[in-house]
Amino acid sequence: MIHIRLPDGATRALTPASTAADLAASISPSLAKRTVAALVDGKLADLSAPLPDGAAVELLSRDDPRALELIRHDLAHVLAEAVQTLWPGTHTAIGPAIEHGFYYDFDRETPFTPDDLPVIETKMREIITARTPFTREVWPRAQALAHFKAAQEPYKCALIEALPDDAPITIYRQGDWLDLCRGPHMRHTGDAGVAFKLTRVAGAYWRGDAKNPMLSRIYGVAFADKPALDAHLTMLAEAEKRDHRRLGREMDLFHFEEVAPGSVFWHPRGWRLFQTLIGYMRARQEAAGYVEVNSPDIMDRALWETSGHWQNYRANMFLAKTEDERDYALKPMNCPGHMLIYGQGTKSYRDLPLKLAEFGKVHRYEPSGALHGLLRVRSFTQDDAHIYCTPEQLTEECLKVNDLVLSIYRDFGFTDVRIKLSTRPENRIGSDDSWDRSEDALRMALDTAGHAYTIFEGEGAFYGPKLEYVLRDAIGRDWQCGTLQVDFNLPERFGSAYVAPSGEKLPPVMLHRALFGSLERFTGILIEHHAGHLPLWLAPVQVVVATITSAADSYAADVTDALRTAGLRIETDLRNEKIGYKVREHALAKVPVQIALGAREAEDQTVTIRLHGATQTQTLPLSEAITLLLHDAQPPQGS
Repeated sequence: MIHIRLPDGATRALTPASTAADLAASISPSLAKRTVAALVDGKLADLSAPLPDGAAVELLSRDDPRALELIRHDLAHVLAEAVQTLWPGTHTAIGPAIEHGFYYDFDRETPFTPDDLPVIETKMREIITARTPFTREVWPRAQALAHFKAAQEPYKCALIEALPDDAPITIYRQGDWLDLCRGPHMRHTGDAGVAFKLTRVAGAYWRGDAKNPMLSRIYGVAFADKPALDAHLTMLAEAEKRDHRRLGREMDLFHFEEVAPGSVFWHPRGWRLFQTLIGYMRARQEAAGYVEVNSPDIMDRALWETSGHWQNYRANMFLAKTEDERDYALKPMNCPGHMLIYGQGTKSYRDLPLKLAEFGKVHRYEPSGALHGLLRVRSFTQDDAHIYCTPEQLTEECLKVNDLVLSIYRDFGFTDVRIKLSTRPENRIGSDDSWDRSEDALRMALDTAGHAYTIFEGEGAFYGPKLEYVLRDAIGRDWQCGTLQVDFNLPERFGSAYVAPSGEKLPPVMLHRALFGSLERFTGILIEHHAGHLPLWLAPVQVVVATITSAADSYAADVTDALRTAGLRIETDLRNEKIGYKVREHALAKVPVQIALGAREAEDQTVTIRLHGATQTQTLPLSEAITLLLHDAQPPQGS
């Protein structure tokens, strides 16, 4: 007999080679009917897999949130079967479950189009209705290679050849169709359910390498039930309306060019918004005791070898070799430059904490297929800072950064913020002792502040653990922005020191800190969060002064001068167009305030104000209008 431990602490005896399905049936027929998978020692498993003696087993129903990954994985297989049934000869590559859904990559002579998606969906529903069982088979490596070679599936052969020689080759079959897959899967295709929708077709290079063939990727979203699917589709429709790339064109903020993939061409309005963000952050940092510095954009290989980036991050760096055979790299991070700034002159414990901040331009290679407007770029500006402190100051400084970042997010309308603690990765530098101290410091800071957090094992940077701040936007999407990292390693690698009260030279502790993170990305998030309707203090153009008749042109110049002198960002529209046309155009550009001036306003020395989205206007004396607008145009000072 084998003995299985259940979640309530009880044990159950089963015959050897019993499966999770046998376990469920031994407890009750109703449990067996609703069980679709199992957690065996914490890992998802098929119901048909034999259970090891002493295993801790939890049986999962289809509506268990942990089964959602299986629903999406099953649907990826159903999608692939549907495509190959409809278009025989289509080659399959990979098809994983992803956040909110799944995708599958295909190699087809004629790429798929959106018009193909409804046809594929219909076939998928037929396969689901058939409730064909998933069965797992383990094949010898030679058999698997021979099968997929005969089936003209070169990508499957490549996947098998990339596996270690001793790796098991697992095949999942659903009727006559089969796929190379690690699993697990649920009982049959019917468990996948019909709460899914194919959403789009995109190009994707095989293995993400532009040197490889371009494949046709079909994306889908999937949930456990139709209400959850409908809610997600509603969110997607709203997200499309808020797409920062479309709003960026309408608001005339920025554009992109193929001559500089992943780099932004900022227009005057967009650059004004960008500089407003920097001005806000500069004021908050100065109030918190930071001093601003600037480091070079390109530096010698030796620096990156000392920092560890050359060994651990080189694949993400832009490299250059000069005629004298020296290797350089565009900086992907600001920290090594700050180490050199810290190293100038002797530092005492009385000088700490020293907080060096930089709005530094960094460059990181991202695959071309991953680039996405402002949200995923290759060249971006970080609101970076590095805090050098003593071990005794560490917890307090972590707390100060945590309070500052949460205050800043509230100023921009983000009140739902989740915190992740990412711990040591497998590929790292430094001793286990330094990692223990770093992780303990971050835990202590969060526990002291009383903030809930989630631990993500192994997701820290190669030089230190980190906190990641995840913002939830107006339509429920999550965005990882700010980070805080504790680093005992880099100061030691650079030989950095401070003079302790005892006179001994000791290495400082280094905190890496970014609050917006990437300013480009934060700008894109802000645009989408506010659907382009930025608050008055942040809007690149706060007021447009538009004339109804040319007779008001002279008065419009006076009004513009008065508003600009008061510190407001103003544009004037004197075009010979109807006022209704002007109002619609500036509303599309999301200008918060429009002032209309006609003969009556010029005579009475008043202005007629229309707020964005309002149907009513308000006519006020100019001085009152300025006072009203200035109240809402002031940047927040922390909340």
